[in-house]
Amino acid sequence: MFEDPLSIFPRIATRLKTRWINATYPFANFGHRVSIHHSCEISRSGARYVYIGDDVYLGSNVWLNMVPSIDESNLKITLGNGCKLGRRSSISARNSISLEEDVLLAPSVLIMDHNHEYSNPDIPIHRQPATDGGRIKIGRNCWLGYGAVIHCGSGELSLGRNSVVGANAVVTKSFPPFSVVAGNPARLIKRYDAASARWVRVES
Repeated sequence: MFEDPLSIFPRIATRLKTRWINATYPFANFGHRVSIHHSCEISRSGARYVYIGDDVYLGSNVWLNMVPSIDESNLKITLGNGCKLGRRSSISARNSISLEEDVLLAPSVLIMDHNHEYSNPDIPIHRQPATDGGRIKIGRNCWLGYGAVIHCGSGELSLGRNSVVGANAVVTKSFPPFSVVAGNPARLIKRYDAASARWVRVES
């Protein structure tokens, strides 16, 4: 069965989009062999806060959102070498969201280091500022399942290397390396045991 010949046009659009933003957007870094789908949303003004490593892939309708903050001198979003972001995934950063090498996101994943302020009920929420928020670090070779949410309201949230987040899990606290977490709120389900070379279920 041959592929639809018209599918070549979206691929051409994606190549053109990738080359265009590489040439005209002021990214902190734009690596080699990067592919950004033509439907992705990245603001030109916010690109200077984004670091994209080599071999990074952004699927369709991915959104990289940079929220204004008091300190505008640091990177807000870092995508390490080999990161793959599934379609419809969103990263919204006010302070710092860092994905180390080879982090894999399924479709519709949300990573957010702040929240919408809603303290004043007399003002529409969309007119209130973002909260101060925190910082998020996703260790290398992590896998975030479909619909997972990683949210840090304050402080530091760290997901250790080689961890797996189950579909639709809501992660609001840190977990050590080699963890499998699931649920809302997310809890530890399994840990990797190096001695037996197996993933071992954690007793609740």
